[in-house]
Amino acid sequence: MIAIVAGEASGDTLGADLIRSLKKQYPNALFEGIGGPKMQAEGFSSLYQMDRLSVMGFIDPLKRLPELLRMRRSLIKRYKSNPPLVFIGIDSPDFNATIEKQLHSSGIVTVHYVSPSVWAWRQGRIKNIKRSVDLMLTLFPFEAAFYQQHQVPVRYVGHPLASQFPPQPQTASARQALGLDTHRPTVCIMPGSRASEVELMGELFLDSARQVAETLGTDIQLVIPAANQSRYQQLQKIIAGRADNITLFKQQSYLAMEAADVVLLTSGTTALEAMLLKKPMVVGYRTGALTYRLLSLFIKTPFISIPNLLAEQKLVPELIQHHATVEALSEQVVAIFKSDNAQLIEEFDRLHQQLAVNTGEIAATAIAELLAGDKS
Repeated sequence: MIAIVAGEASGDTLGADLIRSLKKQYPNALFEGIGGPKMQAEGFSSLYQMDRLSVMGFIDPLKRLPELLRMRRSLIKRYKSNPPLVFIGIDSPDFNATIEKQLHSSGIVTVHYVSPSVWAWRQGRIKNIKRSVDLMLTLFPFEAAFYQQHQVPVRYVGHPLASQFPPQPQTASARQALGLDTHRPTVCIMPGSRASEVELMGELFLDSARQVAETLGTDIQLVIPAANQSRYQQLQKIIAGRADNITLFKQQSYLAMEAADVVLLTSGTTALEAMLLKKPMVVGYRTGALTYRLLSLFIKTPFISIPNLLAEQKLVPELIQHHATVEALSEQVVAIFKSDNAQLIEEFDRLHQQLAVNTGEIAATAIAELLAGDKS
């Protein structure tokens, strides 16, 4: 029996891919734990509904805490009394870390799939990880390098998103699909998926885009894909009364970015997606003054955007906190419009190829090698 715990939709996708590959290594294995519909479609038995783990913010986890603690205790008890061949925690580090530590101390082989951002901040967590897992599977090569430096067994497995994007974007087709002018300069604005991010970045990005249009002396069309219905309504209020040529969509972020010449975005997975779409981008981010001061004490990485972290150099401009002004952001976007960006796109393509590997197969092989070594 192979035990797996995934707590998010992205983890469910990774888990299903992993199970398919593990079946080739262990055709008679049973798979159980916590997983979503994609994992269950592969024959996985979920002991609890996965969405019970999918809590965000501060209030919801507190409300759900007694239930989450009961679930975790139950899983630990179950697997200590009936040890699995291996326990695999997929992401959800706050939930999985304790399970991994408890089972590891009982002699059960443990694997964690998707590294927490320990390489970027709160690096002291590496000590607990080292005591809790036999193998870390990372989506990015710079993460694997960090674990190697700290003598934690690790395998880089690639990023599943990379295989979902074509080598070259179809910009004209994307514009047609969205009902946009196929010839007009286009900027995609991605102000974030959280209300606080949109509040801080929405107006700033729109004002920056207006400055770009004034500097270039042309009418730019702006596209904004709202992350969900709440962000859509929030953005509607922000753009109300503006004379800019703005088209607001519900979701459709991939298509909106594919339609753009430049993407103006906050950091996170969006920067990775823009890179895979071969889109020049400007990264801007602000947070509350107190939060920024606190985070600045713990962040240990020179960059915040994934393209720069992957390249280990400044490929795309990052304007953070007080550096993220209308003047600075618009200046960087204008510079992109005035450049051919061929070298940047070539580097994006190289990084895309580096990430686009058979993630599930590599992960399953690494786990099988770990188990074979454990038995010998």
